[in-house]
This record gives sequence, C-alpha cells and structure tokens, in this order.
Amino acid sequence: MQLLAVGLNHTTAPLSLREKVAFPADQLGQAVASACAWFGNTYQRPFESAILSTCNRTEIYGASANDGDVEAVIDQTAHFVADFHKLPYAELRPYLYALPQDGAVRHAFRVASGLDSMVLGEPQILGQMKDAVRQAEAAGGLGTYLHQMFQRTFAVAKEVRSTTEIGAHSVSMAAAAVRLSQRIFDDLSQQHVLFIGAGEMIDLCITHFAAQHPKSITIANRTLERAEMLAHRFGGRSIRLGELPDQLARFDVVVSCTASSLPIIGLGMVERAIKARRRKPIFMVDLAVPRDIESEVARLNDVFLYTVDDLGAAVQIGVENRQSAVAQAEAIIETRVQAFMHWLGNRSMVPLIQDLQESGEQMRRAELERARKLLAKGENIDAVLEALSKGLTAKFLHGPQQALNSADADERARLAQLLPQLFRTKR
Repeated sequence: MQLLAVGLNHTTAPLSLREKVAFPADQLGQAVASACAWFGNTYQRPFESAILSTCNRTEIYGASANDGDVEAVIDQTAHFVADFHKLPYAELRPYLYALPQDGAVRHAFRVASGLDSMVLGEPQILGQMKDAVRQAEAAGGLGTYLHQMFQRTFAVAKEVRSTTEIGAHSVSMAAAAVRLSQRIFDDLSQQHVLFIGAGEMIDLCITHFAAQHPKSITIANRTLERAEMLAHRFGGRSIRLGELPDQLARFDVVVSCTASSLPIIGLGMVERAIKARRRKPIFMVDLAVPRDIESEVARLNDVFLYTVDDLGAAVQIGVENRQSAVAQAEAIIETRVQAFMHWLGNRSMVPLIQDLQESGEQMRRAELERARKLLAKGENIDAVLEALSKGLTAKFLHGPQQALNSADADERARLAQLLPQLFRTKR
C-alpha cells in the first residue's frame, strides 16, 4: 500500500501562489471526490484521498495499491490541482513537496501537533484537519488506510499537547496582530477596531483585541446573524459587508479573515477612506488565503498592511524557548510513526492470510465430506477418523514438501530454515 502526502505550504510557496490553490470550504467535498476519480482513472485502482487546505498549506493525502514512481505521483497531483484551479502546471510544480510512506505519516502527525505550523504549537490546525477529514469521509474519500492514519494522527496530537509544553508559550497570530498594532497606535483604548468575518480566527482576534479595551468593536460579515452573535459577546456592534465602502473610514484597525475567493477591500475603497480620514493612518491585517485585501493597498503611505506571512515572521521570536518541548514531541511522533508502519505492514499480509485460510477451509471441507460418506456406508468410526486426520495432514504438507523437492540448492536451504519457524517444529 502506497501512502503519500503532496502539497505546498508557507515554507515552500509564496502567499501569491498559496491563495490560488486554496480549496474553498464549500468545494472541499467536491475536490476530494474529483481527486479520487482523477487518480483512480490514472492508475486503474481505487484511491483514497483527503485534502487539507488552510491559509498556510494545501495538501493532498492519498493511499493506493499503486507502487509507482513518486515523481510521477507528484506530477499527477500537480496536474490535478492545476486543472481544478485552472492554473498552468509549470507555475505550480516547482513548489510541491512529496512525502511517501512513513514520511507522509510523520508529516500528518507533525502538522496536527503544531510542529509544522507558521506559529509553533498553534492549536487551530488540529481543528482544521479534523474538519478536512470529516469532509473527506462524507465525500467517500476515506478508506481503511487513511481512516486509520488520521485517527492515529488525532491521538498523537492529543498526546503531544497533553504531555509536552509545545503550545504553552505559543504566540498566536492574534497576539502578534495586537502587538504590531501597538507600534502604530500606542493606546488601543482610543482606537476603533473592525473585524471582517465571523470564523474561529476572527473570534480569537477579537478576544485578544478586546483585552486592550478599544474604543469600539465592530464585526462585519456576509451573514449578519453570526456577526451579531460575536458582537453581543464582546459588547460591539455588527454591520453587513455591503456597508464597508461607507463605513471603512471610521476604523483605525481592520482585521479580516473570510472564506471569500475574491478581495473584499479594494484599493479604491481604501483610498477614499484615507482621504475621508484626512490621512490618519489605518492598521490592516489580512489573515485570509486567498487574500481579502488587495495587495496594492500596501503601497498607500498611510496604510500599514500585514498579511498572514508577515505575522508569521513576527511570531518566530522566542522559538528557542520551546526547543526542549519540540524534542519531546518529535520523540513521541517517531514512536507512533513506527507503530503505524508496523500496523501497515501487517495489513499488507491480510490477503495472503485470507488465501491461506480459504485454502485450509477447502481442504477441511473436502476431507469432512469424504468422512461423512464413509460413515454413511457404515465404516468403522475409528477408521474414518484415522483416515480423516491422515488426509488433512497429507494435504496440508503437500505444498511445503513439493516446494522442497522442486527447489534448487540455495532455495532449499532457505526453505529449510523457514519451514521449522512456520510449523513450529524442532530440527
């Protein structure tokens, strides 16, 4: 069985490419089904698949009975992603990495444990991976192998977080956003803050900014009900996304993280807001992939725009303080990887074991039928049982004896060493 993880992340690809290959949440199930069909048709064998797509990575996890060239699988994955997103293959291929077999398992364990994140030890990735697996299962992408791998992945992540301090000193994106905003505005209690979106990351950001007691908190979202729920929790107010062009100038800090496939805030909208603010600066954080704020906005003199990659660089301070926890986590992961690969090796023997059991069952039934016929004729029961036992023994030993008789000298020597182990005999 071939396991493989193919993808790109914040260490191998720029944000400008990552946002092009991100799979929207509402298309993830369709993408998994398409991947299974794509690779199944390519290799003419069933293919298990799951897709993890976050702001920092897009990865396809696969399992197949195909034992082909890894480079060929990378190429096929690049063609699939390029075709799905209508991108040139040549633009994507150089940024992809591929991790086969235990490398794929180790990678999944490290990602879920927060060891491969832009923010070391961050907990959000585990929830994102669980969501990805749920969607893959609903789309029919999971089989025996990926299901088992991901279940062990979640168990390992739980073990790492409960037995090490990998996340104890983690500086989140949200905390980094607050710290960077304080470089522009010394006192956040005098600033008006706007949050665009209503997902988990925005919830986390609001929590961090609310601790600084800003002058006002506003949440803008496409679905007003979700914005109102968040606003109620933090004593803020809610607006619709359609109100942004008229409202943007009111805010000193803007934090955006939505699932939109197109920018929500364009250059012209920000230019008008800056003019209305009489060139008072705006601090903007875009945590979305694809980006919510047009990249050209960063060129404006009175705008301080930070992307998810910018914040990632800011949170690397203090990583050295967590190195002992990282070493502990890596040791746990390595042990669990070996355990999974042992399980995988045992699974590869299942067809052989099933064949042996079926062959043995056929022998048993044939000898049993012969014994019944003899008993029906009135033969002595002891004689029938003796014949039954001898018949079973002869058939069971026929294969090994034939192999020994037909083998050459070298093969016969190997069989002579192996057969006593298989039959637990003494030599």
